[in-house]
Amino acid sequence: MIKSMTGFGKSVTEIPGKKVTVEVRSLNSKALDLNLRLPYIYKEKELGLRRDISKQIERGKIDLSVYSESTQETLPVAINRTLAKTYYRELKALSEEMNESNTNLLALVVKMPDVMKAEREVVELDEAEWEQVKTAVDKAIEAFQKFRSDEGKILADEFQTRIGIIYGLLADVLSMDSARVENIRTRIKTNIAEFVAKEKIDENRFEQELIYYIEKLDITEEKLRLKTHLDYFMNTMKEHACGRKLGFISQEIGREINTIGSKANDAGVQKLVVQMKDELEKIKEQLLNVL
Repeated sequence: MIKSMTGFGKSVTEIPGKKVTVEVRSLNSKALDLNLRLPYIYKEKELGLRRDISKQIERGKIDLSVYSESTQETLPVAINRTLAKTYYRELKALSEEMNESNTNLLALVVKMPDVMKAEREVVELDEAEWEQVKTAVDKAIEAFQKFRSDEGKILADEFQTRIGIIYGLLADVLSMDSARVENIRTRIKTNIAEFVAKEKIDENRFEQELIYYIEKLDITEEKLRLKTHLDYFMNTMKEHACGRKLGFISQEIGREINTIGSKANDAGVQKLVVQMKDELEKIKEQLLNVL
């Protein structure tokens, strides 16, 4: 089943005293490129979290961020009174010495370094809290995977449409091939008749050379291989994480189309080849976004 390489997932959970938000987003990448952003208190869990995520997300440039927001109305604040008084005395003395107004010194003092600090006790991570955070991460990844699957369905429909068009163009090539060969035969005979007298032509030798030339322009094998590759592409779309494989198949499809174009020696067939190339290029562009 096709999945998109890009995706987004989000989960929010309430923990006593805080709200934790988890966001997962991804872009195209040849391998798994995982970037984790965690609050400091959860850093000790990063290695294990990386392992878990790597098992769930196969490929892509992944950004997973965990945000922690306090839901307490106020944070405990500590005022360094001794330092504040020292700042105040020094500022007051300086203002008097310089004959400056000292009516708003307190507002200035509270902005001085280390006067006011939020009390943040260094505490060990509560395992029960981490389990809630981990559950939020799993839910965000689940939403992320659903996003990828939904996008993948759109891509799959696109591929089926484009491959279907190439099937139709190949059928047109098949219907034109008999007439193409006969036209080549007639054209060669007409051109030779214009420049060489009929009695000087060795009919047996001419037929041998004509058959050899037409065999060089035969596209029977290319038509068969192209259809085989198209069938293989459609079947591979049902496989898991098939992006790279579809890329290889699309290259083989391109080779057969190019060979048909170079051997066709027919304006009508070459026009169909150009249309097939156009559809294939659209497929290749979208394949860059397939997991």
